[in-house]
Amino acid sequence: MTRLATPPVTTRRALLVGAPVLAGSLALGTSPASAKDPVLHPGDRGSAVKTMQKDLAARGYWCGSADGSFGATTTQAVYALQKAAGLAKDGVFGAKSRAALKKGTRPKPRIASGTAFEVDKKKQLLYCISGGTLKYVLNTSTASGKKYYSGGRWKTATTPSGDFRMYSFPSSGWQTAPLGRLYRPGYYDRGWAIHGATSIPPYPASHGCSRLSVAATDMLWKGGWMKKGRRVLVH
Repeated sequence: MTRLATPPVTTRRALLVGAPVLAGSLALGTSPASAKDPVLHPGDRGSAVKTMQKDLAARGYWCGSADGSFGATTTQAVYALQKAAGLAKDGVFGAKSRAALKKGTRPKPRIASGTAFEVDKKKQLLYCISGGTLKYVLNTSTASGKKYYSGGRWKTATTPSGDFRMYSFPSSGWQTAPLGRLYRPGYYDRGWAIHGATSIPPYPASHGCSRLSVAATDMLWKGGWMKKGRRVLVH
């Protein structure tokens, strides 16, 4: 006589122990195996965000303090990482962004000595170099290439390439210029500057300046980066 296989018995205790794990996974939209690496979005809070912030900062993607809050400053850092890694620039810290960060992805500036700024127009990144070493990688937005009307004629938004030196700092706060408001600008070529702004999208959108977040601009001023004679390489 052939015996039938006896199905495994699932005890009440096993069901009760497994239920919280399954419920938590469903609530996060992940499987139990991937719950330790959740996809993080702007607006999220918690220990996973704090860990991400520490890892970003350790690799030079400045995001302010590791406070566990995925706010605007952290979003700028995620943009910068995604640009450096050649990923979709959506500001969401998912599997590809996490892998790039764990890999230690960092851009390679052209400047190899001294203290300077370098604006990489292709990657839309601004590098802060101290003693020839890359210190910070910041999201920036340079010229959109679009037409705009100013001074009685049509012009094209352009960020000139070249090797410049900062020479003018007309405001310790917001400056109202012909093309808009600039926060703590540092001019390096005629009307072109590195300055803070309220909008720094992950694509070229300015009239020609290199936009940074207000928080990043304050950090640079506090750290002594913005000073006359500071080199600015734009390419």
